[in-house]
Amino acid sequence: MFSYLVNRVIQSIGVLLVVALLSFVIFNYVGDPINNMVGQEATLEDREELRERLGLNDSVIVQFLRFVGNAAEGEFGISYQFQRKVSDLILERMPATLELVFVSAIFALAAGIGLGVYTGLRRDSWLSRFVLTTSLIGVSLPTFVIGILLIYIFSVTLEWLPSFGRGDTVRLGSWDSGLLTGSGWLAIILPAITLGLFQLTIILRLVRAEMLEVLRTDYIKFARARGLSRRAVNFGHALKNTMVPVITIAGLQIGTLIAFSIITETVFQWPGMGLLFIQGVEFADVPIMGAYLLLAAIAFVAINLIVDLLYAAVDPRLRVSAQRGTGTA
Repeated sequence: MFSYLVNRVIQSIGVLLVVALLSFVIFNYVGDPINNMVGQEATLEDREELRERLGLNDSVIVQFLRFVGNAAEGEFGISYQFQRKVSDLILERMPATLELVFVSAIFALAAGIGLGVYTGLRRDSWLSRFVLTTSLIGVSLPTFVIGILLIYIFSVTLEWLPSFGRGDTVRLGSWDSGLLTGSGWLAIILPAITLGLFQLTIILRLVRAEMLEVLRTDYIKFARARGLSRRAVNFGHALKNTMVPVITIAGLQIGTLIAFSIITETVFQWPGMGLLFIQGVEFADVPIMGAYLLLAAIAFVAINLIVDLLYAAVDPRLRVSAQRGTGTA
């Protein structure tokens, strides 16, 4: 098991290096940041001095190695737009994004698993059919359209919830939390629903399909023949064996929340890392773009590693397989 974990960590580092190289090479040639940092009155000498100070005259290899070395220390350079350290900008915006992703993930998992189990056990009820029909909205409509519709209904028409911003926040050390204030919770409802609706639909349909398949297996029939209660059969046997593929998809879908948050944060003007990335794209701010993509890749790799470890916790057969692989190594 330990050797398996070491191999997965090595693979993860390789993936991160590839992502860092691709993001650096692609975005290093998106526009000229010097034109956005100085006015038209700037002389060629001023431009050249600024280019030299930012290290833009160095070769691509030198710039990439410097980028990777600084990233390993948590430094991503100076923002061309804000003239501040990118790490400081990200740390300021990170709490907003992580809280939005956290609430969206809880919403998607709780509602998706709950509704998936219900529609799998009561597949012929009118409520199950209604849930499956309405869940198509989460797949068919783009995220920004869902966000605009929610704003129009709950902010413009009903005036129940705010349409933009994060609300009041509370300072906890270096963390600004909006989950400790009433206005913060009101502000996060619409963005969290918008961000988590697609993942909710995927999880719901996967759980329902897996439940229907597991309930037809022989060991479920045997459990019923032993006289076990319906609750014990459905939740103690069927649901537990349904969780293995669900963990895979749910883990990957939660990882996509960080990427999808770019659109949601733009629609709701949520002051997170996604909105910072959009501002960086508009300004050709290479350090911000490269740092965000690298952080998103780290999130995906970390979630995949956690999912692999959760396999062994949920399915004993995977633990035995891992132990045999270690013993033969």
